[in-house]
Amino acid sequence: MKLDALKIIVTGAASGMGAHFARALHESGAKVAAGDVNEALLGELPKGIARRKLDVSKEDDVASFVEWAHKELGGLNSLVNNAGILRDGLLVKQDRETKAIKRLSFDDWSAVLAVNLTGATMMVREVVSKMVETGARPGVIVNMSSISRHGNRGQSNYVAAKAALAANTNTWAREFAPYGIRVTAIAPGMVETPMTRGMNQKARDTVVAQIPVGRIGTTEDLWVAVRFALECDYFNARTIDVDGGLSF
Repeated sequence: MKLDALKIIVTGAASGMGAHFARALHESGAKVAAGDVNEALLGELPKGIARRKLDVSKEDDVASFVEWAHKELGGLNSLVNNAGILRDGLLVKQDRETKAIKRLSFDDWSAVLAVNLTGATMMVREVVSKMVETGARPGVIVNMSSISRHGNRGQSNYVAAKAALAANTNTWAREFAPYGIRVTAIAPGMVETPMTRGMNQKARDTVVAQIPVGRIGTTEDLWVAVRFALECDYFNARTIDVDGGLSF
């Protein structure tokens, strides 16, 4: 699809990759609706980008946001499913000195699944429902997975969500093909965002040392991949790792 033909929702659009995607799409002529829980940062997006508070973990919020975006943009034909959170921790850890057992909390497990998997799924469900209802063709969905989907120590919740999202990218591409809707996914490695800047420096340095290109990715690196997924009409049902060669 041509970028200037897009009527597109970007979730998690207040900062990091989502904000970069929303700006780049707007500059390319797309009609953009940006959603995020952080209303203050949404307000920093350029004029011309529609924006509204969105908590993807709430089903009613997702449904009302999609209805609003459809009206604001004069239709919908695309989605960048970017909203995500981290609540890292080993599933089970024993303190070396006290021998006490620490478990990943149910709340941390549930919060990550609620946003990164259930929320992403509800966004796809509601956007595709609106596209099918209105006969919008062609259409395209870009899910933001992660290279953590292959497995990563200390991220049981995040791994589960991102692996499921990649698998469902293939599933949904097959389900929505009759409606002319492609479903694709991009899997970032470590990218310079507010989320990764909060990492422990030692852990960050350890990961960077394993990246063959020798650096952390930028939001522009990921935008190049997202743009390909949006524009290439023959790319479908697949997840591309964009990680500088890093593999866990």
